[in-house]
Amino acid sequence: MRRNAVKRLLSFVLTAALVGFPALFEDRLQNAGQVAKEIIDVPDDIPQDLLDSAACVIVLPSVLKVAFIVGASYGRGAMTCRSGDDFRGPWGAPTMMALEGGSFGLQIGGQATDFVLLVMNERGASSILSSKVKLGADASAAAGPVGRNASAESDVSLRAEILSYSRARGLFAGISLAGSTVRPDNEANERIYGKKIPAKDIVLHGAVPVPPSAKLLVSTLNQHSPKNKSK
Repeated sequence: MRRNAVKRLLSFVLTAALVGFPALFEDRLQNAGQVAKEIIDVPDDIPQDLLDSAACVIVLPSVLKVAFIVGASYGRGAMTCRSGDDFRGPWGAPTMMALEGGSFGLQIGGQATDFVLLVMNERGASSILSSKVKLGADASAAAGPVGRNASAESDVSLRAEILSYSRARGLFAGISLAGSTVRPDNEANERIYGKKIPAKDIVLHGAVPVPPSAKLLVSTLNQHSPKNKSK
């Protein structure tokens, strides 16, 4: 009962914030781009061959834990994919995303954690773009390997559809997000692009151009991983 009441309160607060601060969405995209750049610029963080094999990347900046109330975490961010039905084109316009639920060791007391998720194949990408996906159930997920020598051919990398990483207090590591859910944030997409538009149309069909606030995110990935080397 208490858990449901708190979730309703959090939903109300988030909705009020979305109405009152239209620049929030642009800020979120800019922050996602900055987080992606800072992490990808460090060669010992995400292995290059894993990034080169990814179909999509989800960046969730400054996720806060509310474990002192409901034992869960909530975050908002963006997902960009390689364009085209086969995910082999340049990185394109992002869909806004939401991460909800799960309890994965974030710091209590307002400590924010950045998350980066690599979506490693078309099946994982299509699932996430279509509906809410529970990590570890609807899509296989694992903590991503870290370091220059980690390989896309490792057992973990070959099995998982989604590899997840976290950064908090300057420490970067693979982290399991099993039990949490990710989904397209349709309301945020409408505010960013000025119309209702399905996440699949944004990402796969090039229905909208890259918004100015997402240019850092997209250009960072196009610079560091211009080609899909998984096929």
